[in-house]
Amino acid sequence: MTEPDATPPFIVLEGGDGVGKTTQVALLSEWFDALGLPHISTREPGGTPVGEAIRKIVLAGPEMDMPAETELMLILGARAAFVRDVVRPALAGGKVVLADRFSLSTMAYQGYGRGLDLDEVRQAIAIATGGMTPDLYIVLDLPADEGEKRQEHDGAPPDRIEAAGRSFRDTVRDAYLALAMSEPGVEVVSARGTPEDVHSRVRSRLAARFPATFPDAGVTEAGRPG
Repeated sequence: MTEPDATPPFIVLEGGDGVGKTTQVALLSEWFDALGLPHISTREPGGTPVGEAIRKIVLAGPEMDMPAETELMLILGARAAFVRDVVRPALAGGKVVLADRFSLSTMAYQGYGRGLDLDEVRQAIAIATGGMTPDLYIVLDLPADEGEKRQEHDGAPPDRIEAAGRSFRDTVRDAYLALAMSEPGVEVVSARGTPEDVHSRVRSRLAARFPATFPDAGVTEAGRPG
């Protein structure tokens, strides 16, 4: 039997709105449970009382006019608590951390999307995280119009960020693809197809990246049995 990695990985699912991150986090958490793998699944901004309170402000209705700098500082305030109170204790306790969003979102949304200086955004992120970085970012990629259609089908009203418009969504998608080329530890996975198709692709990436922690997923990139 393969021994697990000495230090459990910190894994983050990323991508634009409507790509299915929340669904994939839930499916991965079920898989981890089936493997008997100690883990926590969480989201960002959020995961702590202060983070959830800030999340409500950041994702308020479209009627709230918020400067981009305010948005950035609120998100990073939530992240500082998230790293201190959730990520570091879980990893120290031998648990895999699976998160819906982290710092790559900040670079994509507040850096590229809102037009803030990317170097300054990076510096602010470093302060909030104390240098904490995930072992792997998986960017779920989907054209912005398809993500928007998925959300419309779900029927939930758009939050303040989701209501920023198609041009903003396109910019964020392009940002993720650019960051995947420039940042270490970032892999892109197609979010097209059924949730099960996407889940199989993600499992394959995890098995390839962390073979001591995750067994062979037994699937190909297309999501079919290998």
